[in-house]
Amino acid sequence: MPETLSIINGFRVLICESDGEVIQNERSAVDLIGEAFGEQAEVVVIPAERLGDDFFRLRTRIAGDIAQKFVTYQLLLVVVGDISRHTAESSALQDFVTETNQGDHVWFLPDVDALDERLARHHRV
Repeated sequence: MPETLSIINGFRVLICESDGEVIQNERSAVDLIGEAFGEQAEVVVIPAERLGDDFFRLRTRIAGDIAQKFVTYQLLLVVVGDISRHTAESSALQDFVTETNQGDHVWFLPDVDALDERLARHHRV
C-alpha cells in the first residue's frame, strides 16, 4: 500500500495515498494497522475514496468494525475527503460522523489541512 509518514503538530501520521487498495474489511484494516505500527505512527489518514461504499452503509457494520480495530490498537483513524454523497443518503451516518468527530478516536475531516488544525488543538489520549 502506498503510504507516507509525516509529522503533523508533533504527531506521527501515516497518510495513505488515494490510489491505493480499497480498505473493505477488518483484515484490510489490520494490515494497515500493522504498517502504522511499523512506522510508529499515532494517526492513520485514509482518503474516503479508499473506503468501499459498504463502509458508509452502517448496516453492514464495516465502519464500526474497522473503527473498533483502530481504537483497540490505540490509533487515531482519520477519514479525509468529501463524504457528502454518503451522508446525504443516511441520517444514521450523519449522526455517526458527528458523534465520532467529538471524540478522540475517529474523525471525518475534509482534508489534511483540517487535520493539521485539529491536531494543533488535540491532546494525546
